[in-house]
Amino acid sequence: MTRKPVFLNFAVVALAVILDQFVKYLVETGMEYHQQIDILPVLALFRTHNDGIAFSMLSSMGDTGLIIMTLVVIAFVLYLWWSSAAERRLARFGFALIIGGAIGNLIDRSLHGYVIDYVLFHTATWSFAVFNLADAFITIGAGLIILDELIAWKSERDEGKINDG
Repeated sequence: MTRKPVFLNFAVVALAVILDQFVKYLVETGMEYHQQIDILPVLALFRTHNDGIAFSMLSSMGDTGLIIMTLVVIAFVLYLWWSSAAERRLARFGFALIIGGAIGNLIDRSLHGYVIDYVLFHTATWSFAVFNLADAFITIGAGLIILDELIAWKSERDEGKINDG
């Protein structure tokens, strides 16, 4: 990786962590536990704590197990990021978002023993799992990597058609 893309990608990681931790601080200091503040008919702030990972899965692993698992995932994503081609900018941006989100949630788990969640999509009869900005960064990052893979696959396929024809 060249110096400029590395700096920009690490700036994305740092910004994601800072934004995530800032919003979580505001939620923790400004809302009561399980308080719901409706923003739109289908969107609310809802302060809660998550002892597991997505949808509270693996909470039985405990803090130490989840911290170790998160560190392993971060190391793996760093490896994928580092080994990806420099022209795969979309994927690299996605890797940076995933790492930033994972670090944000890792900070929570290390300091509090849980992850602070606060975004709730809901209707009168249905609600989605409560999540946070770090989770959104991870999801968007994964989506960007998949999109980059699809674009690369299509480009390779189209080049093959041109060269074959």
